[in-house]
Amino acid sequence: AVAKVDASAGAAGSSEPELPARVGPLPLAEQIKSGEISYGANLLPGEGAAYAKYVQENKRIPRRGEVGMSAEEIEKFEALGYVMSGSRHKRMNAIRIRKENQVYTAEEKRALAILNHEEKAKRENKIISDFRSLLEHKVKASDKQQDKAPGP
Repeated sequence: AVAKVDASAGAAGSSEPELPARVGPLPLAEQIKSGEISYGANLLPGEGAAYAKYVQENKRIPRRGEVGMSAEEIEKFEALGYVMSGSRHKRMNAIRIRKENQVYTAEEKRALAILNHEEKAKRENKIISDFRSLLEHKVKASDKQQDKAPGP
């Protein structure tokens, strides 16, 4: 996701040229908040996001003719011997599997990126807290040294 430059940022008559609000890719945290995730090139607009909604909820992605039915209802029909749509056409089934795999891969990458971001933040916070405690220790030791030293 790339932030767009605000064309109205430079006001007419101002002495200083204003810099654009943001140029380049958004930081990971902002991409996640905005929900702008690329699921691949071979999906229709909105299709990847719709698939991802089911993936994030750990639900089965419904095939054509199954929309509106719960996973339990679909499993009951399949157990009774009904052949649900999408499981009898090899080419359509292959396309569906490829699209689902694209979404699963994008969601796994997103989850991994979030995990790495959180772990990095934890490590940085640990280092900062260690430095603060070291600094406090040094300041206390320095204060004790000054208190013990004879005054002029």
